[in-house]
Amino acid sequence: MLLRLFPEHVDVLIVLLPTLVFSLCFHEFSHGYIAYRLGDSTAARNGRLTLNPLAHLDPIGSMMILFVGFGWAKPVPVNPINFSNPRIDMMKVAFAGPASNLVLAFIAGLINRYASYNDFFNSVIIENTLFFFIFINIALAVFNMLPVAPLDGSQIFGNMISKNNPELAWKLQIYGPKILMIAILIGVLTPFSLLGTIMNPFIKFFMYLFAGI
Repeated sequence: MLLRLFPEHVDVLIVLLPTLVFSLCFHEFSHGYIAYRLGDSTAARNGRLTLNPLAHLDPIGSMMILFVGFGWAKPVPVNPINFSNPRIDMMKVAFAGPASNLVLAFIAGLINRYASYNDFFNSVIIENTLFFFIFINIALAVFNMLPVAPLDGSQIFGNMISKNNPELAWKLQIYGPKILMIAILIGVLTPFSLLGTIMNPFIKFFMYLFAGI
């Protein structure tokens, strides 16, 4: 699961990195937990039902976060054979990741609203931490809902797209990783961000809905 960031200052990076690591780990844990509840213990047997970053972070993906500005965690292993309804249950497992990030953003949004009326929480550090925590989790959720492989959205919306346009669904599955990488590189190498253009309206909507920002 991937997220792109542009930290401008070291102090911002100190807030961003723990937030991103926790959010990615919670995202992957949620996939494994829902799979476990639906009858698949593959993630549990592989030690993935934990919030321990060492179980979820991918070495290359982590290095990319530090030096390039985007990265990923290791996908949680899931075996659909263990599900009673593989197609529907895989959609539930896929949706668990983005949903978990939205739940975290919602909780942080409530804290942010309370903090704005409470002098005890009135500090720049807490304010920035809450803002980045909400933003990162909403961005992770929105990004992973894109219907492009290997993102969660390809599992959630794949069957729907396949019924209406099988050729498009096939192309999104086969060429999805290349399309995604090209879109990311465009944002890195040029002033224009294709992903940002697609994601920003949804991010702004949830930022306002959850935190009034």
